[in-house]
Amino acid sequence: MTFHPSPGLEIGPVSDVNSTDIRAAIALGCRPMQCCFDADHDHVPLFYSRLWPKADLRFDEWGSDAHIPGRHLSALLHAEAVIGVPIEKQALAHHTAAAIRSYSGAVMLPLNCCEIGGPPVNFNPHNVREGFQALHALLRYRGSQQAAELARQSIRTILQLWDSARGWDGGHFADLGIHFRPSHSFVQGLARAIGPLVKLYRAGIEPALELAMMLKEKLVRGFFLEEGRYDPERCFTHVHSVTCVLSSLAQLAELLVDGALMKRVEAFYDNGLWELRDQLGWSMEVFGQEHSDHGETNNTGDILETALILGRWGRIDGLHDAERILRGHLLPSQLRDVSFVTDPPNPDRLDRLHDLADRHLGAWGMPAPYGHLSAGRGREGGLCFNLDMVGGVVDSLCAAYEQVTSHEEGGHHVNLLFDHETEAIRVESPYTHDALRVHLKKPGPLWVRMPPWLAPEDVTFEGTDAAPAWTNGGIVLADPPLDRPLTIRFPLKVQQLTVSQKVHIHPIRVSLKGDQVTAMDHFGMPLTFFPPFP
Repeated sequence: MTFHPSPGLEIGPVSDVNSTDIRAAIALGCRPMQCCFDADHDHVPLFYSRLWPKADLRFDEWGSDAHIPGRHLSALLHAEAVIGVPIEKQALAHHTAAAIRSYSGAVMLPLNCCEIGGPPVNFNPHNVREGFQALHALLRYRGSQQAAELARQSIRTILQLWDSARGWDGGHFADLGIHFRPSHSFVQGLARAIGPLVKLYRAGIEPALELAMMLKEKLVRGFFLEEGRYDPERCFTHVHSVTCVLSSLAQLAELLVDGALMKRVEAFYDNGLWELRDQLGWSMEVFGQEHSDHGETNNTGDILETALILGRWGRIDGLHDAERILRGHLLPSQLRDVSFVTDPPNPDRLDRLHDLADRHLGAWGMPAPYGHLSAGRGREGGLCFNLDMVGGVVDSLCAAYEQVTSHEEGGHHVNLLFDHETEAIRVESPYTHDALRVHLKKPGPLWVRMPPWLAPEDVTFEGTDAAPAWTNGGIVLADPPLDRPLTIRFPLKVQQLTVSQKVHIHPIRVSLKGDQVTAMDHFGMPLTFFPPFP
């Protein structure tokens, strides 16, 4: 199909594309999560978002109360802790009220209202993950004992109403007047909750580990098998559920130092995941979608988090993958140019239709690798930025920001080549400066990850008399300079790759300088991130 742009959508790139600044992306991404409320209806969070061909924000009867607050509380409070971004008290209050309201129904599970202002009666196991995300964020970052007690009660409820072999007791929900929407697959439902259960356990909720282990056992027996193959009949086709369960299993394996479980994660990461992603970290919304390159950015965020965990586990290629995902897709796909957004007619002056450009600035949505809109048929509904995805991506970027460098008993580690500064180290990136510079503020050995497209002969060092040793995907200095910079010079090599037709409508040619995209095929689409491939 040929795309025919509507008035106001000019063929060409968007402005202000970011591929170098994780911190700035996090800060801007916090904006839409604080602007997503309906002031006409007690500031309920809005879920569904569309910016083209007609812009609107809408309440969702399965996600506004039970889903959005968990994503947004987790991301906003994580961002506040990691980079100190100021969060509006009212925004936190609105999200907190919605999250607590979701646990106020006839059963201690995250429920949603059928309509704004109605009682919470809709239950979808898909939302258990997000309910626990809200409770964990309130407990960890605000010390909420109410959240802790709700988490314990909810875990007890799940253990009473869910069985590993038989699933949920649907008759119990019917007796209570709860509208129960069963998940298409265990992976799309309760299995998603393992990640926040791990976090709840780390925050002191001990029963969370028991439930996480039960869910893990069901996954390794019937879903994430040793060969690491993706089977859509077992896992269903909702890709975000697959990627968030993968990152959840990685979190659990890391918590337990469980090598066998991490091998399952690695097997799927190395095999099955390539049915769902490309080399830049783009991931499709639905497995089997036809004639569309539209993706889903919180899938990419989960892949990024899994790569970071594998990097901590010793898989240096996970850190290489994380860097390319960040520079090549996740950072550039943020909505930083809203000049094309026009508010719809609004004769009734509805708040949810007001100032939509500004309320979406900083969001992430469902982009193609090359731009906000896909060639071909694209996504049904047009250009969507459903607001749950913003929380997922910001949370993942916070995880990446925390791992750019690390300082442990074994010394300093530079894992990702971004500008970064802590009490122990300052790093100047080769993508924003003329060289990579590392300035240590505390003594200790130094390990710097080096990109796989470099050879030792490509690299020179200034500021040290000792020749660094090359080992395990990087360079090591046992006694690096303190209080003066170590300069590491190397070229950002020009490379070309073709992104696989296996997951796209057609092959996509990409030009890179280092791990940063400089050009890409975009098939005449508007709102692109990069110049066209020459």
